[in-house]
Amino acid sequence: MLPPSAAARPHWNGIYRIGAVAALAMLAIMAAQIGIYIAWPPPDSVSGFFALFQSNWLLGLLSMDLLYILNNTLLVLIYLALYAALKPAGDTAVLIALVLGLIGITAYYASNTAFEMLSLSRQYAAAASETQRVIALAAGEAMLATYKGTVFDTYYILNGISLLIFAAVMLRSPLFSRATAIIGLAAGVLMSIPSTAGTLGLVFSLLSLIPWAVFCILLIKPFFQLEAKIAAR
Repeated sequence: MLPPSAAARPHWNGIYRIGAVAALAMLAIMAAQIGIYIAWPPPDSVSGFFALFQSNWLLGLLSMDLLYILNNTLLVLIYLALYAALKPAGDTAVLIALVLGLIGITAYYASNTAFEMLSLSRQYAAAASETQRVIALAAGEAMLATYKGTVFDTYYILNGISLLIFAAVMLRSPLFSRATAIIGLAAGVLMSIPSTAGTLGLVFSLLSLIPWAVFCILLIKPFFQLEAKIAAR
């Protein structure tokens, strides 16, 4: 049972339920992403991506994190629910966490070039000369550089900071367990190095999936409890 001080305000009606459903959906998407990555490892070159797009455009988009776009949209909803729940425990801190997280997610949308690569692969396939093919490949290299570049790293680091702030405020909130906060902190620490930072970044990225998945699971029950508390008023 949640304490009387819980952030159950009528004007937040629905946001906690949405946050819980978003966390559930994110877990399903994470499982799908891992399955796709294992079954069909993404190419490591522009020509490989072009060939993949030409043989299976949907798998090409999935290999360039199409599901991650949906994943980040769900993350916005989770952040909003966290902000509403944690506001009484640290108004300024969670506002900063929310803003940093939203800026990071916006940066991610700008970094994903999946549909640009699909378009370039079609131009490459339709090229009438070697010069046109070279131009398409060069444009593809630029798209992959953007996909793995500064904007993506900005997204990654800002969201790691956002998660660390949310989890730190959780430590003094009666709504979430200490274990939830600690697991959130662990996920945030592992997100401190972008996945693009060589082998270490890749290892940190893969390891961060474990505490992040557990964190999402542990958010579901408190979110539903908060929704029920509002509905009972």
